Amino acid sequence: MTIRYEANPPKILPGVDTNESIQKFVEKIKIISKKCDAIHLTENVLGFQRVSPIEVGKIIKKEIPSLPITVSLRVRDKCENEISEFVDNCISIGFSGILILMGDPSQTGKEDSGQIPSLTVKRLREQGVDSKIDLYLSISNKPNFSKIGKKIDASPKGFMTQVIQNIEQVQDLSENLKGFLIIPIILYPSPKNEKSAKFLNLDLTTYSQKFEELLKKTQDITGDVLLTSPNDFGGLNEFLEKSSN
Repeated sequence: MTIRYEANPPKILPGVDTNESIQKFVEKIKIISKKCDAIHLTENVLGFQRVSPIEVGKIIKKEIPSLPITVSLRVRDKCENEISEFVDNCISIGFSGILILMGDPSQTGKEDSGQIPSLTVKRLREQGVDSKIDLYLSISNKPNFSKIGKKIDASPKGFMTQVIQNIEQVQDLSENLKGFLIIPIILYPSPKNEKSAKFLNLDLTTYSQKFEELLKKTQDITGDVLLTSPNDFGGLNEFLEKSSN
């Protein structure tokens, strides 16, 4: 059983000491890493400029060498050379996997590069990269399985989902994607995460009542889960502490 924690590196903001933000972020990872099995570092969520997951991941790997780290790689705003450099850095630092996704449109107006996640995975596999690091693709929580042929053909190690809404979605993904590792993303239900829940069209009240059951059943089915709690680090940390006792 693997419980991963999704961590968004700090935003780069005017008038804010970025080094101080990084230090606080790493301290949080040290705290929560005692209650989870791995972490996943995102890259520029919603297109906002954030500290590179490569930069913070390097620090975390030095501080907690045994902690497995997966990382998101946006291809929307990278050319092939930039993608290759990113992947090489991930391998040299010792990350365990890369989630290759399109990413949200840039908030700085940077043009799309035209790179496609599934083709990127295919190209990296042809270069033998998958023998050095696991490659993942993202997938909807309720995909049309007849229309994901390119993702299947790319032969990633597995798929990280959109935020899961119910156990039926997990069962459906698991049954239709046999041979792939499925890592469902589950939102920690908290009043502080209400904005995220609304964005995802989740009824937080109903979701909260079924959260622990959803988490347990998902683990039973996939053996792997990624917990996200964008605005409530303390609440999720406390939950994981109680769960581990």
